Amino acid sequence: MGSDARAGGGASAARAGWPGLQKRSFSLSGHRTSVALETEFWTVLAALADKDGVALSVLVGRVDAVRVPGQPLASALRLAALLGGK
Repeated sequence: MGSDARAGGGASAARAGWPGLQKRSFSLSGHRTSVALETEFWTVLAALADKDGVALSVLVGRVDAVRVPGQPLASALRLAALLGGK
């Protein structure tokens, strides 16, 4: 067993239903996509969306629109939560 498996790293942890990850689906640019994040990140993102007066899906769309090409959406959302939506 590699260190990633023990630490719960990577997409395999999300597929295996690693405790604490919540998967949510969104329609972005006409395409359906799913993102798995820790519950705490979803809580912060929902609060940021509420603060801006928008739905969580709108906030996710905004992050998607400005993320670095090739950057995973989950990573961009985690950074947005940590940076307070800036």
